[in-house]
Amino acid sequence: MSTTQPLVLAAELAAAWSDIQAYHQDLPDLASPEALIGESSSACGTRLGFERLLHEAAHGLAAARDIRDTSRAGRYHNRRFLLLASELGLAHPVEPHASSGFSQVTMLKETRERYAETIERLDRALGAHQEAVAGDGASRAFRGPAARHGSSGGGVRVKAVCGCGRNVRVVPSVLAQASIVCGACQQPFKIA
Repeated sequence: MSTTQPLVLAAELAAAWSDIQAYHQDLPDLASPEALIGESSSACGTRLGFERLLHEAAHGLAAARDIRDTSRAGRYHNRRFLLLASELGLAHPVEPHASSGFSQVTMLKETRERYAETIERLDRALGAHQEAVAGDGASRAFRGPAARHGSSGGGVRVKAVCGCGRNVRVVPSVLAQASIVCGACQQPFKIA
């Protein structure tokens, strides 16, 4: 797999997040877009795309506003999550799912139109990344940031640090698959 593919995808994820921030100024910065590429979290969905990024943005707004939007170790998405998701242009099921609540949100037509260029850019980067991963002989799929959800997939997370001092929590086996590169200093994260 090309080492530039994760960099390109991380840059596009960061750019798409910035596009969302343009409409939601209190949405915090995306600290580590690289971490979105290899983590797992079935409670929030299994496919990386702009709709999934909006879902994560709802969690970001919850964090910024100090709102508890999930329970059951992050699996159950409550009505407070639902309100934030609606604010971001996501529709929701009428009734909550028994185990994941209102996690299964979908993008409204108006939202898709608002972010059409962003969606197209991100889809191109995701397609190139998936081709590179498939060419590597490995079958990998994005499943979301497990660190937020505790035990949802993959073991104990350790602190990894880059050259400028930023850090992420990551499962060592994920870091062993491919380097995670800091968007600020372009240095790989290494286990402290």
